[in-house]
Amino acid sequence: MIDLSRPPLTPARLTPRDVVRVGGAGLRSRPLRVFLSALGIAIGIAAMVAVVGISTSSRAELDRTLERLGTNLLTVGPGQSFFGEDSHLPTEAVGMIGRIGPVESVSATGNVDAKVYRNEHIPTSQSGGIGVRAARTDLPATVGATIASGTWLNEATAEYPAVVLGSVAADRLGVSLAGPEVQVWLGGQWFTVVGILHPVPLAEELDTAALIGWPVAGALLGFDGYATTVYTRAAETSVEAVQAVLAATANPESPNEVQVSRPSDALAAKQATDETLGGLLLGLGAVALLVGGVGVANTMVISVLERRPEIGLRRSLGATRGQIRVQFLAESLLLSALGGLGGVLLGIGVTAVYASTQHWPTVVPVWAMAGGVAATLLIGALAGLYPALRAARLSPTEALSSP
Repeated sequence: MIDLSRPPLTPARLTPRDVVRVGGAGLRSRPLRVFLSALGIAIGIAAMVAVVGISTSSRAELDRTLERLGTNLLTVGPGQSFFGEDSHLPTEAVGMIGRIGPVESVSATGNVDAKVYRNEHIPTSQSGGIGVRAARTDLPATVGATIASGTWLNEATAEYPAVVLGSVAADRLGVSLAGPEVQVWLGGQWFTVVGILHPVPLAEELDTAALIGWPVAGALLGFDGYATTVYTRAAETSVEAVQAVLAATANPESPNEVQVSRPSDALAAKQATDETLGGLLLGLGAVALLVGGVGVANTMVISVLERRPEIGLRRSLGATRGQIRVQFLAESLLLSALGGLGGVLLGIGVTAVYASTQHWPTVVPVWAMAGGVAATLLIGALAGLYPALRAARLSPTEALSSP
């Protein structure tokens, strides 16, 4: 006989530890399938973390570069007249700009109509894109250029056929060291290579230039004496104010024919371009994450189909629908968490390797790592919700009768 006086039995409650243990047991029973599903999640998260990390590291390197070089360099160049004709700066432009109060230093270069070759036997069409520029002797201090080999032009060598090569120009000409015995064929005559520059980040046009003295350019190569680029370094606190008056100071009669720019803005624009590409790659990472979520959902659905007898046995032993639902949802969350943690570690590793090859600081924002794990848990919850509900709807008899 049934003792109706006894209270009905209530199912035991699953503690969080029990939920993790039961969910983990389900994953351990299918290691290969779990690994492949977690790998899909990991690839998506790694792509997203790596994109953010590389972009942030690049931005940190840019900030470090600008801090070292300064953001107070301005350039002035000739524009076009109202009728679309090429104009030129007055010969007094450098001196007038130098009289602006906050200007700390000013220098200039001028384009010279000449070509430079390794020797006189090179065909004239193979100039390698190297331009010849007349340069003032105070140019390095203004633009932040440094010498890699040899020396810079001085008051004496600026009057003789001597040349300083930019880093790219030297590479294209096959010149690795400067010296009295090293010469290049420039403008139809031999010039001695007295120096080679390191790359100049804020004046990249100098990297592909052969720089000669202002006097010798006029004496031997017909240089007209007009500056085509005036480099101006102003006090950090007055850059905007100096930039506002540069055009009118350089050419008071026609300030509209003067172009004023800030080289550091070009670096910032390049960074913005990199961020746009980073956004595209971030989108691809999101697609990979979605594919990984589909893989988790597929794994959990197959798991429900394969484990119907287990579900029926647990139900017949007193497990509630809610406990079955929690069990399979926990498996999905654990599977996604494994992929997410692996993806974050992989993304950090990719960022560190790439940053080290570029000599950048390795920076991975905390929000990117936390966001990656949170995204995987969200994907896991969504991917495991339907299989969990499907498993919970199975009745004990239906589940036990399944093959």
